[in-house]
Amino acid sequence: MTSGSSPQSSAPELASFTQAHPFKLTEPPNVNWKVGDGLPKTPLGQGWKADEELGWKTWDMAQTSASDATKILNCTVIPRPIAFVSTLSSKNQPNLAPFSFFQVVAYNPPIISVSFRLSPRQPKNTRDNILATKEFVVNLISEPFVEAANETSVEAPADVSEWDVSGLAQEPSTHVKPARVKESAVSLECELFQSQDIFPDGATVPSATLVLGRVKYVHVRNSVLRPDGLQADPAKLRPISRISGLTYARLGEGFDLKRPEWNDVKQVLKAKL
Repeated sequence: MTSGSSPQSSAPELASFTQAHPFKLTEPPNVNWKVGDGLPKTPLGQGWKADEELGWKTWDMAQTSASDATKILNCTVIPRPIAFVSTLSSKNQPNLAPFSFFQVVAYNPPIISVSFRLSPRQPKNTRDNILATKEFVVNLISEPFVEAANETSVEAPADVSEWDVSGLAQEPSTHVKPARVKESAVSLECELFQSQDIFPDGATVPSATLVLGRVKYVHVRNSVLRPDGLQADPAKLRPISRISGLTYARLGEGFDLKRPEWNDVKQVLKAKL
């Protein structure tokens, strides 16, 4: 989206954003579900079952264009957390940009992944900076500054700092050279662990690069921590995720589901046989 454009200009009138919309826990969708029940016979379950009659549309991805594959995957693998990545070029030019192909990979050692889709039309400065300097910071985006974060997705020249575009503040990092975003409640200082270029079949130019970063330091605002001083409270963190197109999402409701114990499951299965 270009700077200053309005994704709502051609859309129907939207409800105002409700700032007082705290994340809350509810009961799970099917509180009476038991081992082996499958799809429950609730109104939601029955409606889901009825939709089977409409069938499935199937794509052979080997015969699907890259453009269509992008649309299919972007709108189905959702919601996606967003890595708001801060880097420095080899000439110390700062860069800041959001990427939603992002996830935790391992805890020991702590590894995160960020994937960059490449285009011959516009180089990915963040990707190039990480490969050149081996350092970066992943900041998480929260509701209060999502517009500022989104603005950094503008395709600016390499000599323009997205920090200036966003108006966000730089906070010195502890271990790496790139600054972290002061407004971010969570920042992960990373060193490049490994990278892998991904090539289309038969191509010599990569279409994407997967970067694995080893997390060296984690910064979490005290104000979003739970009383144990270790875990973040999602209601206070107010994280933003990516859907598809121009659409972002926030947390609304959650529910707990007990992790099953095999001894309990075994007894139920035995009784059913």
